[in-house]
Amino acid sequence: MLEVQNLTKKYGDVAAIDKLTFNIEAGRIYGFLGPNGAGKSTTMNIITGYLAPTDGSVRIDGVDILKEPVKAKTKIGYLPEIPPVYPDMTVSEYLDFAAELKKLHKPQRLTETERVMEQTHIGDVRNRLIKNLSKGYKQRVGLAQALIGEPPLIILDEPTVGLDPLQIIEIRQLISELKEKHTVILSSHILQEISAVCDHIMIISKGRLVASDTPENLARSVSTEVSTNLQLRGGEQEIRESLKDVGGISSIEVTASDEEGILSVELKAKEGDIREEVFKALTASGIPVLEMHTTRQTLEDIYLRLTGDNTDITDTDTGKADETAAGEADDANTDISEEVKE
Repeated sequence: MLEVQNLTKKYGDVAAIDKLTFNIEAGRIYGFLGPNGAGKSTTMNIITGYLAPTDGSVRIDGVDILKEPVKAKTKIGYLPEIPPVYPDMTVSEYLDFAAELKKLHKPQRLTETERVMEQTHIGDVRNRLIKNLSKGYKQRVGLAQALIGEPPLIILDEPTVGLDPLQIIEIRQLISELKEKHTVILSSHILQEISAVCDHIMIISKGRLVASDTPENLARSVSTEVSTNLQLRGGEQEIRESLKDVGGISSIEVTASDEEGILSVELKAKEGDIREEVFKALTASGIPVLEMHTTRQTLEDIYLRLTGDNTDITDTDTGKADETAAGEADDANTDISEEVKE
């Protein structure tokens, strides 16, 4: 469906994205995850044809976006972080205008606008001015324009930013329903967003792809280490002595707890479930086990490990480059729309 090869975008000596390569298969929801300034918006803007890359290629359903931009763009539905809506139009007027931009004939435009309004549940506000709609409804209108013409690839850039919890749930439900007919790329820096709706996760950091897999496989590929946490009554030396013959333990960390005479113990194990062997060893030594539970790596742990300290870099050169790219794309989008409108 989508092939990105060695994609690079530079601003002077600063690389917003650097030799980015990945493939997208049809019929799935892909999460494009990374901290602010990592290069997500720049990548989205190049894929959709709003920016030209410094180097590399993008092919959508076999069509090169640089060599055949008009044909390639018919295969894409795009919702930028700020929905490209005209506040003084009604919902119906705006969607008809968007359908005209996509070169649909008038009878087809009417059918198509009705279809996307039903799909995004905005039919009840069809005659209202967009400027009078809530943020959630404006986001739905933006999603509706992306769906006009049933493009096989839908790209959503931070689709729930600024929404309240109920609106976020509603938008996520709409996104989940899209994969029945579309391939979806969802760009976000919000971990919960990606884990809630995506089948496959791509993590980008400093303009490079650092991981690409299902959430489950990511956890296994980064580390199989499992932590077993215990609350024990006893001395540190006797605890260590009792556990020395338990196989699979890679480290033992003992700290004092808030309760007198109780120690907190964290065991690290590379593979397998060691709880039963640990319990048997401790009880054989007469050490009371007051609490035991295991923890595995979460998506957040994986994300932080792969992106390092890159969790808020909007003030760095890379962040500025990404913001510049987003601004250029917004300007280009506005210029194109105004030309058509005139």
